[in-house]
Amino acid sequence: MSLYDDAVLVLKRYEDQGELRQAYLDHLAEHPDGMWKACEDGHITASALVIEPERGRVLLTLHRKLRMWLQMGGHCEPQDASLQAAALREATEESGVEGLTLLPGGPVRLDRHAIPAPCHWHFDVQYAAVAPPGAAHAVSEESLDVRWFGYDEVATVADESVVRLLEATRARL
Repeated sequence: MSLYDDAVLVLKRYEDQGELRQAYLDHLAEHPDGMWKACEDGHITASALVIEPERGRVLLTLHRKLRMWLQMGGHCEPQDASLQAAALREATEESGVEGLTLLPGGPVRLDRHAIPAPCHWHFDVQYAAVAPPGAAHAVSEESLDVRWFGYDEVATVADESVVRLLEATRARL
C-alpha cells in the first residue's frame, strides 16, 4: 500500500472533526502529490505529542524556524510506510528518545495550519507517543531546545493547537 493510500484509509477511519477530515480527503483527491512537501497547495504532515503519562508531562521542541514550542513532527518521506511510521520517525528524530510507542487508536487530532510560502498549508495528522520511563532526550538540528513540561504548564508556553492536542491525548489515555 502506498503512503497516499494509507493516508486516505487512516482519514476515512478517523471519526472526529468531520468537516476538517473531509477537507483533508478532498485535498488528497484533488492533489495526487498531496503527501509531499513539493505540493505547494498544501501537503499532509505527521506529528506526535511525546508524553510521559506516569509523570504527567510532555516533551516539546522549540522549533528552530518558527521559534515556538511544538510537538514533534514534519514532512512525510518516501521511505515512510504509513502515516503512523512517519509520525513515529519524526518524533524519534526530533526528540532523540528511543523506544517511543504510539497510543493505539490512530490519530488523536487533525490540525490544518497556514505556513510560509511557497507552500500554503500543512494538513497535520497528529498522534501521541508514549516515552519509556526515564527516557533521555536530545536536541536535533531542527530545534533550539527540547524540554519536558508538566501538563499544566503547556498552555503557558505553547499555542492553542498544542493545548488541544494535549487535551485530546489525555482524553484518549
